[in-house]
Amino acid sequence: MKLAVISDVHGNLHALDAVLEDVARQGVAQTVALGDFVSGPFDPRGVADRFIELGLVSVRGNHDRFITDGRRDDWVIDALARSLLDVRQTAWLAAVPATATLGAEVLLCHGTPRDDNTLWLDGVGEDGKVFHRSRESIEAEASGFDYPVLLCGHSHIPRTLRLADGRLVVNPGSVGLPMAMGSTDARYAIVERLGDDWSVSLRAIPYDHEAAARQARSHGYENWAIAVATGWPLPRDL
Repeated sequence: MKLAVISDVHGNLHALDAVLEDVARQGVAQTVALGDFVSGPFDPRGVADRFIELGLVSVRGNHDRFITDGRRDDWVIDALARSLLDVRQTAWLAAVPATATLGAEVLLCHGTPRDDNTLWLDGVGEDGKVFHRSRESIEAEASGFDYPVLLCGHSHIPRTLRLADGRLVVNPGSVGLPMAMGSTDARYAIVERLGDDWSVSLRAIPYDHEAAARQARSHGYENWAIAVATGWPLPRDL
């Protein structure tokens, strides 16, 4: 089994299409998606249509849920995406489940298996430094989910980790919005089972990030344009 894993597109169709073109060259059996599809001032409608067309096994992200369900302190970018999606696209987004599985081998979630808004492996501090969660907290989040491969997104930080019992946790990073990386590349992962073992490769794909920056500016979001043009955003910058 060889899977491509994509996450956190955030409405960036230029980045998504570059990743999909690379995936097509890798000989994967299946591509899966880990949510936060459309929440960004780029082309949320184009991204929604692409995922509807592809019909991938997918899970929702926290911002997908905020867009469809609303929340008390609505984020302007979620509100923008909500205003741009049509009825068909919104219905698709609302139907994406919180978690999914591929047989007894792979579990898909956005944040953790229990909560789409909780960071699992890493976080980004106010100072811009990436920090690793403690092994104890990571192991605790994995408790009760006995799948050889556990896939998550949400932090936008590509990373893999082996749990004490050998299970593999993979965060592919962000397709459309690198966070505190200093790289403009679109990120995704390939996981592959070879015999009884699973391996993972983290891929960084160049794309026309200046075109994405122009889309952000056309919606009036210069901070997002800078984010994709530099690869150095923090959550507070957006």
